[in-house]
Amino acid sequence: MNEPNTARHWLAAALPKAAPAIATTTVLILGRIWNANGAEHSTGNAALMVVLSAGAATAGAFASAGRNGDGVLAGTAFAASGGLALAGVAGYADGLSLPLLLCAIATAITYGLAARYWRTDRRATVAHERHTSERREEHAHIERVEALRAGAQIEVARSGALYAEQLATALITRAALPAFDPQALTRAGLPELPATNTTKEH
Repeated sequence: MNEPNTARHWLAAALPKAAPAIATTTVLILGRIWNANGAEHSTGNAALMVVLSAGAATAGAFASAGRNGDGVLAGTAFAASGGLALAGVAGYADGLSLPLLLCAIATAITYGLAARYWRTDRRATVAHERHTSERREEHAHIERVEALRAGAQIEVARSGALYAEQLATALITRAALPAFDPQALTRAGLPELPATNTTKEH
């Protein structure tokens, strides 16, 4: 029953770690397919990729400029610029060594940039889990204290009812004795008992 959930969780955790390598490898493969379909030593195609890569890098520079710069947009633009440059080299070069070298460098740079965001996300996740655990423990402690308090109140109420019952039983038993004198209780400062009960006994 729990096996599919474990496998799904493992894949969901591993996919973001493999995303940079998958992305750069995909760009390399597409560039080599483009190379095999006529892009090899094509100046026009290389110029197009240079222009697109430069435009994406410029957009990333503008997106990251100033205090209100958007880091996500800038990162996306720079990643697109690098991908276009890698695709252009992979499509233009006649050998495979240079595209593979650039692919490895791009993958390493991508992992280096992504590691910072992964650490930040991990810290936020750990802080959230710690805060949730602390709140759960605090609520559990409050519930235990309230349960103990309610139990103590119930025991006090039971003790009071038992004492009143025992007192009433003792008074009834005492009143049934032949030598019982209610006036002696009154002189001792105890509350006076109803005279009807005593007269019936005598």
